[in-house]
Amino acid sequence: MRTIAYRDALREAIREEMRRDERVYILGEDIAGYGGTYSVTKGLFEEFGAKRVKDTPLAEEVIAGAAIGSAIGGLRPIAELMTANFSLLASDQIINSLAKFHYMFGGQSKLPVVIRMPGGGGAQRGAQHSQMLETMYAHIPGLKVVMPATPYDAKGMLKSAIRDDDPVLFIEHELLYSVKGEVPDEGEEYTVPLNRGIVRREGTDVTIVTFSRMVHLSLQAAEELAKEGIQAEVIDLRSVRPIDLDLVLDSLRKTNRVVVAEEGWKYYGTGQGLAALIYEYGFDYLDAPIGHVAGKDVPMPYSKPLEQAALPTRDDIIAAVKAIVPAPAGAGAGA
Repeated sequence: MRTIAYRDALREAIREEMRRDERVYILGEDIAGYGGTYSVTKGLFEEFGAKRVKDTPLAEEVIAGAAIGSAIGGLRPIAELMTANFSLLASDQIINSLAKFHYMFGGQSKLPVVIRMPGGGGAQRGAQHSQMLETMYAHIPGLKVVMPATPYDAKGMLKSAIRDDDPVLFIEHELLYSVKGEVPDEGEEYTVPLNRGIVRREGTDVTIVTFSRMVHLSLQAAEELAKEGIQAEVIDLRSVRPIDLDLVLDSLRKTNRVVVAEEGWKYYGTGQGLAALIYEYGFDYLDAPIGHVAGKDVPMPYSKPLEQAALPTRDDIIAAVKAIVPAPAGAGAGA
């Protein structure tokens, strides 16, 4: 194992799959000579050429449409959108075509399309460039929506997504591209399934269910809580459609308390959907209401202090846990 950055793990996955299968190609804005907005595709044009690394106009609906058409024709496209926010311009292609063609035409057409897009706040990009939008796409039957939190998962899940015959939306948090982690040596074959979460930290007192960048904040919160005698189990869903509900319920049966942590808005969001599923299938195991940590219900401010105030923090997670977990015996003694 070696330690590499999230962006480098993504690049390795693309390179390995392009070498493995000549039907795989990539398209998007500034992905060739420039190497992509976050340098994920840097160097691929030099290796694979203009036929398989295709710069496109600044037109997200065209990128998505071209990917769909080429997939129906037998190719396996990886479409890069500069940001998840701009995917709204391609939403008709994604929701009304990509998600539905396999069903509407009786399985005659496969749609092995991967749409990669960065999202999330924290980089001072303002209200129109700081959204995740995973909730909107996870609502749509026919789409898989994955959100890896580590370089290991970024590479393994992207390889799985490229090989999948169904459409996959691959959402990468902007603040994760420089995060480093252990990944097997280049060329050492591995994949990560698109329908399985993982327990990032074992615990007995509460289950924190989360995904994407919030995994890292949840782990930090869990370490702080442990100093006070509260053992939090942290579950990284990896994917928000499908959801590994069995993993969540197994943890709930052990801890009997749950906090859902997400970056996006609370109302009608991914976290509320998760909470509803947990109430529906795990109510008998709950000893307290489900806690919920989310971003503030406002457009993302451009001002750095206001942006930080709008985003959920490690301390928010700690407070949500303490609100539903009884203080350990002896806590605060001598205070």
